[in-house]
Amino acid sequence: MGASGGWASDDYGEFTLLGENAAEWNLTVDESPVVRRDQVDIGPDQYLSYIRWGLGDAQVVFLHGGGQNAHTWDTVALALGRPAVAFDLPGHGRSSRRDDRNYGPWRNADALGLALPAVVGVPAVIVGMSLGGATTIRLGATRPDLCRAVVIVDVTPQVNDPTRSMTTFERGSVTLISGPPTYASFEEMADAAVALSPFRAASGVRRGVRHNAYQRADGRWAWRYDLGGPRPEGSGEWHDFTPLWEDVSSITVPALFVRGGLSRFVLDEDEAEMRRRLPGLRVETVEGAGHAIQSDRPLDLVRLIEDFGFPAG
Repeated sequence: MGASGGWASDDYGEFTLLGENAAEWNLTVDESPVVRRDQVDIGPDQYLSYIRWGLGDAQVVFLHGGGQNAHTWDTVALALGRPAVAFDLPGHGRSSRRDDRNYGPWRNADALGLALPAVVGVPAVIVGMSLGGATTIRLGATRPDLCRAVVIVDVTPQVNDPTRSMTTFERGSVTLISGPPTYASFEEMADAAVALSPFRAASGVRRGVRHNAYQRADGRWAWRYDLGGPRPEGSGEWHDFTPLWEDVSSITVPALFVRGGLSRFVLDEDEAEMRRRLPGLRVETVEGAGHAIQSDRPLDLVRLIEDFGFPAG
């Protein structure tokens, strides 16, 4: 569907596009999935928005990466077919923004520590990618009562190491976070994302952009996340994730670490350190996937989640 078919309208139905996810990956969905949007309060004027898949207690919780939102898991959730909850992290998607603009894994874990008991109840398998994966490390170390197992997708505490450099191609769509905050049209925004997403179908990238963008009153298009621009004075630096290495050592629940075979966000030495600190860690590499494995090779990730989190299923 092009812009003339409804992409440029800001009153689109966010779940009307799920048929495209299913068709893109040849998924057989017998009935229309039971899916809805809701939110949970976590403090004064603070809330987390989330998408609930299916009925009954959620068996899986999904946490997206920086600059993404809960819809990045749509294909995975459809293919998995289990009751699940996909959160918009603070400052992302439709969740509230923080005055201090601190969206690091520590504050995220604090927010989810309040939200998970209310939304999920029983411990679930938590699957987190990039920033969501760093948040999952923190939860696995400090709140094992909320997760019976964790899946950490293409991230380690070394991910933001300032001594490492990546090309624009290697960073992929992550580059957009430091790009223009607004665009003149949806087409311009989507084209920028397509150019930086070589491992995905253009239709899927455009769908993802539509879920992650809105049209302002002045007609320009902006991202739904709050990651650009200056932070308030005294808000603190949260981009250095290296203190989370101690959390890796403290994880007591079963853990699966999944790397993208084409990703440069995790190096071999990072994997070695993860194994050293967590001897029981299971490590898998998804060939043909970049950083966003859930978008590049969602069915491979589903098979790993099923095998690891639900071995008897």
